[in-house]
Amino acid sequence: MATGTIVTIRDDKGFGFISPSNGSGNDLFFHRSAVVDVQFEDLRDGQEVTFDEEPDPRNPSRQRAVNVRPAG
Repeated sequence: MATGTIVTIRDDKGFGFISPSNGSGNDLFFHRSAVVDVQFEDLRDGQEVTFDEEPDPRNPSRQRAVNVRPAG
């Protein structure tokens, strides 16, 4: 499982972006349906999270975050 920081949350749209701690430089998209153990509305900008990565079905050349949960 990877770690990162939420850099953007769009509560009104139900998605956000995570900056991975591995320094890849590419923020990862995540949808509210990818959040586990907490409600999407409980996540905030700047929060540390853990997640898995998988190919984005809309654009398989990009990765997206799934199984997003607060770190710790």
